[in-house]
Amino acid sequence: MPHKIVNGQQVELTAEEIAQIQANETAWNAGAFDRSMADLRSKRDRLLAATDYLALSDQTLSAEMSAYRQALRDITNGLTTVAQVDAVVFPTKPE
Repeated sequence: MPHKIVNGQQVELTAEEIAQIQANETAWNAGAFDRSMADLRSKRDRLLAATDYLALSDQTLSAEMSAYRQALRDITNGLTTVAQVDAVVFPTKPE
């Protein structure tokens, strides 16, 4: 039986406390996809930001760099599960 420590003594959790813990775990698990996507977008945004200077109006963007940046922007398309997000492989930045 789950328990907690109160004043140095082991005390069993009440049914309400167990229900609350289970509700918290369910809510945490339900947000797993959103957390994974936020992490993926953050990584993608850093990679895009690292090449933003190449896309300025006074620069000529190579076809390879343009394709790389488009692949980064498209990287989240069609992802519906945490497993898919975890399996994403980022494109290789051209030289």
